[in-house]
Amino acid sequence: MPKMKTHRGAAKRFKKTGGGKIKRFRAFGSHLLQKKSPSRKRRLRKSSLVSTSDLKRVQRLLP
Repeated sequence: MPKMKTHRGAAKRFKKTGGGKIKRFRAFGSHLLQKKSPSRKRRLRKSSLVSTSDLKRVQRLLP
C-alpha cells in the first residue's frame, strides 16, 4: 500500500499542537470589517481548536 499523502489545502489551514489536538483559525476576519465590533475583530484574530465532531475528518487529511 502506498504512503498517505497530506492534503495540501488542509496543511495550510491547520496545525497540530503538542498534545495532538488540531488548531485552526477563525473565519469571517478577512474583509467587511467595518461593521464588526472591535471586540469581535480581536476575537477573530485568535486561533481555536477544531471541534470534536470535525476532528476525525481533519485528522484523515493530515496523516
